[in-house]
Amino acid sequence: MDWLPVTKKEVEMRGWDGLDVILFSGDAYVDHPSFGAAVIGRTLEAEGLHVAIVPQPDWRGDYRDFRKLGAPRLFFGVAPGAMDSMINHYTANKRLRSDDAYSPDRQAGLRPDYPSIVYTKILKEIYPDVPVVLGGIEASMRRLAHYDYWQDRLRPGILADSPADLLIYGMGEKPVLELVRNLRKGIPFRQLKDIPQTVYLAEDEPVREGDIELFSFAECQADKRKQARNFKIIEDESNKYQASRIRQQTGKKVMIVNPPYPPSTETELDASYDLPYTRLPHPKYRNKLIPAFEMIRFSVNIHRGCFGGCAFCTISAHQGKFIASRSPESILKEVKSIVQMPDFKGYISDLGGPSANMYRMRGNDETLCRKCRKPSCIFPSCCPNLHADHAPLLALYQAAAQIPGIKKIFIGSGIRYDLLLHRYSDEAFNRSARRYMEELVLNHVSGRLKVAPEHTEDCVLQIMRKPSFGLFREFHRAFERINKAHGLNQQLIPYFISSHPGCLDVNMAQLAIKTKDMHFRLEQVQDFTPSPMTLATEMYYTGFNPCTMEKTYCARSMDEKLNQRRFFFWYQPENRREIIRTLRKMKREDLIKLLF
Repeated sequence: MDWLPVTKKEVEMRGWDGLDVILFSGDAYVDHPSFGAAVIGRTLEAEGLHVAIVPQPDWRGDYRDFRKLGAPRLFFGVAPGAMDSMINHYTANKRLRSDDAYSPDRQAGLRPDYPSIVYTKILKEIYPDVPVVLGGIEASMRRLAHYDYWQDRLRPGILADSPADLLIYGMGEKPVLELVRNLRKGIPFRQLKDIPQTVYLAEDEPVREGDIELFSFAECQADKRKQARNFKIIEDESNKYQASRIRQQTGKKVMIVNPPYPPSTETELDASYDLPYTRLPHPKYRNKLIPAFEMIRFSVNIHRGCFGGCAFCTISAHQGKFIASRSPESILKEVKSIVQMPDFKGYISDLGGPSANMYRMRGNDETLCRKCRKPSCIFPSCCPNLHADHAPLLALYQAAAQIPGIKKIFIGSGIRYDLLLHRYSDEAFNRSARRYMEELVLNHVSGRLKVAPEHTEDCVLQIMRKPSFGLFREFHRAFERINKAHGLNQQLIPYFISSHPGCLDVNMAQLAIKTKDMHFRLEQVQDFTPSPMTLATEMYYTGFNPCTMEKTYCARSMDEKLNQRRFFFWYQPENRREIIRTLRKMKREDLIKLLF
């Protein structure tokens, strides 16, 4: 098996006289299609380029990791990691985490805060004439003016702070190939300004017909309402099939965001996943555990994109709203390769995607989808144009289960139960949804099925763009009914969020009461963490809902956040006194009686 080289010795062993592209990654190098640096490296390798990866370079001291491979012929690529570095480093309470799931043996401190900026500054200091291209989730979600929770301030698009020459946002295979093909034609890097899905900072860029001009960064700093209005435009353009070019004045320069590529075709997506990944960490990590790899080592991603449009989620802003699905042949080929792995015991941990049950879903009339700019196809209810057929997914599960060596296939990705419970005008969709529910519960649950209602109160769920809690109750009843009919003892594990914009203490008390009545003692919970380029974060920062421009309450202080979080754990004796005090302060003794 061959990994991409990570050292000068490995480059020489291949007989190469130099490198075309060198990628600097904030994550450990795992040669797997779930890790961005590996995907881009393999994509460029398939184009015939000589590519190397420098994982988690030491950014302190003499910068030897940045010097050891020399300068590439085409450009440096900076892939900060599969997570935004600040979410990776800090909790919702801004406490430094003690471990890193993307590092060997969970070791913390192997990447800086904001590696997109730090790595690029070092590269430009050493190699000022070599272009640097930014990619990955950190750069993608910070491509325009954004609120940074950890610094508690509005920051400009990341190219204003990073001296990189170009930013690729979203899934990067198509833009990076277009970039390389143009460079190989001899076109100078500085002239490559029209590649879709890229961002650049220009000194003087003439306005083109159809361009959208956002409020400037300075205007947004002075007026939070302008930042909120900007976000509505950015989200609309992110969700359109054919978007416009976006401009934002940033200091004396202008940030230019080229529109994205259309969703990948099945052939394009298959080509990416069919690249010769070893599916393993580089041998340099021998005997070391990389938790993020362990979680996905026996899983298969079957599609990209999500049309859920949840207010707190970055998936559609990065991968797009439209679903791009792999062919069954490509997926089954990957399952067969997993079966051949020496430590495989017969269990696939996930056959899923951003949402488990959106595989091959699309519009019945795709011309309507091309005109649509709605952020969600299922909120506030399922779009009548949605081709929400679960039959292709059921066929895929059945085909995968018949592969020799497979004992069981679990579904670890999140299930959209609103897709299962909606009543469609096409009775075939209703039948396939019912069949999917049965198949899921009977054959694909590892004892505990995790789903994400996120809250119980409609006033909060509306802001989250999530379905009514009544739908979760219906799903819970169906889950229990199937278990009882087949003598199974499986659990439903719901996820909930506290301190989300629009959520009051009284809403958390109502959540505690309703989940108590359903006999849940909550485990899977989290405090809302504002991450760049989500609707919820814009509400948190500006105080306005960008979709309505109505004022929106947000729990901001650590005390406010802790007060809300306590309600998850009402059953713990140490929380009871504080919860009762909070409810008495609100004059809601009626809720005290219901909860205790």
